[in-house]
Amino acid sequence: MFTTQFKLSFLGILLLFPILSIHAQNFSCGTDENLHQLMVNRPDLRPGIIRADQQLRIFTQEFEQASTPKSGDPYIIPVVFHVIHNYGAENISDAQILDAVKQVNLQYRKLNSDTSEIVTAFQSIAADAGIEIRLAQLDPDGNCTSGITRTASTLTYIGDHQVKSLIQWPPDKYLNVYICSEAAGLAGHALLPAAADTIPEWDGIVMQHSYIGTFGTSDYFRRTVLSHEIGHYLNLQHIWGGNNVPDFYYLPVAQAANCSHDDEVSDTPLTIGWQTCNLNGQSCGSLDNVQNYMDYAYCARMFTEGQKTRMHACLNSPIANRNNLWTPQNLIATGTDDLTFYLCEARWSSSKKTACVGDPIEFTDVSFHGPRVRSWSFEGGTASSISDSVVTVNYTTPGFYDVTLSVTHNGQTKTKTLENHIHILPEEGQTNFTSESFENIPTTESQLTIIQKGMPFNWENTNSGFESNRSLFVNGYEASTTGVYEFETYPIDVSGESAVVIAFDFAYAQKQTGNLEFLRVSTSTDCGETWNIRKSYLGSSSLKTVSELRTDAFYPANDSEWKSDVITNIPVSALTENLRVKFSFEAKSGNNIFIDNIQIMNPDVLQLSDLKAADFVLFPNPSMGVFQIQSAYSEAINSLQIYEMNGQLVKTYIGSETNFNETVSIDLSAGIYLLSLHTEAGVFHHKLQIIRN
Repeated sequence: MFTTQFKLSFLGILLLFPILSIHAQNFSCGTDENLHQLMVNRPDLRPGIIRADQQLRIFTQEFEQASTPKSGDPYIIPVVFHVIHNYGAENISDAQILDAVKQVNLQYRKLNSDTSEIVTAFQSIAADAGIEIRLAQLDPDGNCTSGITRTASTLTYIGDHQVKSLIQWPPDKYLNVYICSEAAGLAGHALLPAAADTIPEWDGIVMQHSYIGTFGTSDYFRRTVLSHEIGHYLNLQHIWGGNNVPDFYYLPVAQAANCSHDDEVSDTPLTIGWQTCNLNGQSCGSLDNVQNYMDYAYCARMFTEGQKTRMHACLNSPIANRNNLWTPQNLIATGTDDLTFYLCEARWSSSKKTACVGDPIEFTDVSFHGPRVRSWSFEGGTASSISDSVVTVNYTTPGFYDVTLSVTHNGQTKTKTLENHIHILPEEGQTNFTSESFENIPTTESQLTIIQKGMPFNWENTNSGFESNRSLFVNGYEASTTGVYEFETYPIDVSGESAVVIAFDFAYAQKQTGNLEFLRVSTSTDCGETWNIRKSYLGSSSLKTVSELRTDAFYPANDSEWKSDVITNIPVSALTENLRVKFSFEAKSGNNIFIDNIQIMNPDVLQLSDLKAADFVLFPNPSMGVFQIQSAYSEAINSLQIYEMNGQLVKTYIGSETNFNETVSIDLSAGIYLLSLHTEAGVFHHKLQIIRN
């Protein structure tokens, strides 16, 4: 069954749609406790809320009695969506927000196709509410805007009224909708107008990101939640009543006593409120309007005519300045009138930015606002069209490619070009994947691609390595950002191998015992469309390479603060011509992580680096190509073999030809090499770095 809990943080907040699973719904709230908290901590709010509520009640009654609902054009409400994120899943796409706007307008104008499913008894009072929301085209300073802002803040994980202190456009001109990771434990919450009039800095709606629109992080099942919240914003109560100021009581859903209360709308039958879609429910002696947007049944299809009139009354009342939102002057000021058009920016989204040869990429024009003519240009690609809003592009040659979009409307033209925007990988991978030691400065993505997600920090080359000078790391300490940082290999052809392993060195320290950060290593054989996790490392155990907590920024002081590991569970099915490997670090405001010396190869070759002898020393190391070997077994050296890190033999020196206690001169290119010293005491291995001016 569904289980969920939510709390009232302050009275005047409409707590709506607790977060649900898909099977059942059980609601709980701390009404008494929070009412006591409000009365003790903020008694100054009560007089203002009571006064505003009384004024709005009187106005609503007079408006209903006058029976002069607005005819013709709908009420237009300018809206701005503030995405409060910490670079996680809550940073949803513009497309998902645009879909949410579409869904609200379908439902408020009774254009949703499922109105045909409304129970016969309520079809005659199912209303076109005559209300439409429109994304703002002008911000409070008169600048062109998409109507979507993005603010990075850890407050996204709380999602209470604090988020409104980060950014709020004037609430007398815009409906502010905040999209967060959490919404105070709910799907969403809003203020009734009486409370918003008293606390204007709290005016607006907070939504959990997974209840926005029908796709992305949300789904079709949750499409009505924002409409429910906007209903509260426009003075609708739950269909079973409650939250009636000045009494300050709150009615939990599905309580028998709810039959004694009303939502102050004459054509909505008394009901206890439903958490399941029982279309035959008669909880208070008559058929319940279970399909109402203001119930909890999640099969909503309608508002009633009475609810429409009540919302119109709210929009004509000065309480919380709702009567200014739809005025011609405000529509012009926010760019939401029918006559004004602002072409601000050419912009697009793409289904992917990295693909293999032959994999189609879909591009969608999301320029704002509404260009009528467009022209695409795809360097190195063949497009299904150069003028459609959605086009599919195929690339036949590996490389980095520019994309250009020009959009035009009424003589205005905006053009944007992003250089090296699309990265096309070869359909078949390279053979003999060489070890990546990250010694190049800066890191060249000749074998790896770092996934860019717009975060302030990402994987970068740093001057701390294992048996070397450099490695790849994420500044997880300074970033204080929860997010997933990823890099991937180019395709690797391992189709001729009998087995493959993944070896690498890593270093990480916990900052606090509660840091549950992860490193995951995954493989793909379909150019990154799907990934299979091969191994996970937990920050509190298998990932940490030092036992003690490091409350300062962790940088490994020496090789003893590193670990090495070999992942051996690569199945035969992955031994293809296009194997890819991905490293994903899930940061949770913890500490730095370092990755070095990645090797993907046959285990027989990799065994060359399994042994490391402390009494076998190269000096100097790094070397310009001239060095000495210092070993306790120098009298018994038989041979010295030098390998590239992919296992290819470069040079062999025979002991009878070389005195290894003296200087050895090697003519090699800059890079990391593996030395295999064969002695009567055994075979010893060590890494040598060659540097050149």
